[in-house]
Amino acid sequence: MALLTAFLLTRASTHPGYTDAFYYLNAANRLVSGQGLTDAYLWNYVNAPDGLPADAFRYWMPLASLCAAFGMWLGNAPGSYAAAQWPFVAMYAALALTGFWLGATLGGSRRHAWLGGLLMLFSGFFVRFWGEISTFAPYGLVGAWCLIATGLAIKQRRSGWLFIAGLCAGLGHLARADGVLLLLVVYVAVLWEAWNTRLSDTGQRFGWRRGLLSLMIGYLLPMTPWFLRNLALFGAPLPAGGLQAIWFREYDDLFSYPFAASAQTFFADGIGLLLNSRWTALSTNLMRFVAEQGWIVLAPLILVGLWRRRRLPFLRAFWLYVLGLHIVMTFVFAYPGFRGGLFHSSAALLPFWAILGVLGLDDVVDWIARRRRHWRAASAKLVFSGGVLALAVILSLLASRPANSVPAPFYVELRQTLAPDARVMINDPAALYYFTGLGGVVLPNNAPDVIPEIAQRYGATHVLLRYVTLPSGERIPDAPRALWFDPDAPPAFLIEIPLETPDVRLYAIRP
Repeated sequence: MALLTAFLLTRASTHPGYTDAFYYLNAANRLVSGQGLTDAYLWNYVNAPDGLPADAFRYWMPLASLCAAFGMWLGNAPGSYAAAQWPFVAMYAALALTGFWLGATLGGSRRHAWLGGLLMLFSGFFVRFWGEISTFAPYGLVGAWCLIATGLAIKQRRSGWLFIAGLCAGLGHLARADGVLLLLVVYVAVLWEAWNTRLSDTGQRFGWRRGLLSLMIGYLLPMTPWFLRNLALFGAPLPAGGLQAIWFREYDDLFSYPFAASAQTFFADGIGLLLNSRWTALSTNLMRFVAEQGWIVLAPLILVGLWRRRRLPFLRAFWLYVLGLHIVMTFVFAYPGFRGGLFHSSAALLPFWAILGVLGLDDVVDWIARRRRHWRAASAKLVFSGGVLALAVILSLLASRPANSVPAPFYVELRQTLAPDARVMINDPAALYYFTGLGGVVLPNNAPDVIPEIAQRYGATHVLLRYVTLPSGERIPDAPRALWFDPDAPPAFLIEIPLETPDVRLYAIRP
């Protein structure tokens, strides 16, 4: 049932729905076709290569592409979106089963088990993304099981579970750069338990030293090949540059050429930007917590459920990760965090939130029933649980509208207009490559006069700007503001090529 429902909820689209998914699928297609982990385009200027094509994953991590490539390889269907998607659908179903198991474990009844599983299937704003070729399903599954295995190791005092936790932490890091936080949280949770036992006989039977060794071995199993690959290509286990996201003055700094975010540029105007950006991240992430992680109506109940069970050894690693993730994505990596990083990484929290929300509902009903004698707590729990589930289903169906199944018309026109070896400077080069096979680079967050320099370095031959109309009626290009120019009076090094598609301007770059 879980697999069938997951399949039906995620197969409405016939192609990726946003930049990340285009990128991961393109990399998987190139890998399966024998071109290795390489990119034919550049979507940001962090760790920018000297030319194109270039080694892939200079900013993101590769697990989503490896999963998609595995699906196509196993199905003997290179380039098939459906074949690439099925591992993600299977992981989505596994997440629902994880919610079912957590419901039975923490709630202790069939009602809790079914609600935990069904709330994971109908997980609100996440439903649309579980089947995407992206990090949601892989990170959600391995992240949740890293925290579960750690909880079982502490609860059962069996250090063998920490090998599983380490393996999942390694896969989590291979899925997302911030996945290394899983490893740190497990270390803290285990050392906390060791400190609590003061190395007594009970603590020694826990075998925390052996457990931490098992944890590291498990982590290194999936990560060592990636470290070795990066050492050979970049001279470091991980490409440098990701940490510079701490110093973004705006999210579009990711597209600045050359990329040069630093503490010096961040504090150039004092601490005003620090306070502003972190306040924006805090307020935005609070709203995202309520809407995305809390199914809107479950958010306060989730907090009640967690607070009343905060001392459970099984949940220690979980709530440490909750705190760590939200602090990092709010106060450290503020712009990447509230622009999507928190949403992606909180996928690992959803199975826990599902059952904690139900348990919080039970706690509130019990609290009211103790004060209102006419309340039948058992009946109220059934009624309110059904209501919560119905609202979750409605929210999920409303939020899971698929991406347009037909490519934008300008992609078809570009394929007909440009030579196969043309390279386009565009706001979404990953989507461009998927629909047309044309390489290119992302529009820079710079004044237009940097275009010739980028074009010479990466062989870009054209610039494409899409124009959108705001609710106010203003018509603006879908590009970083620094790059805006009058479309009817472009810089001298750009020559307009007329297109039939409205709201799209194509320019050739003078050699």
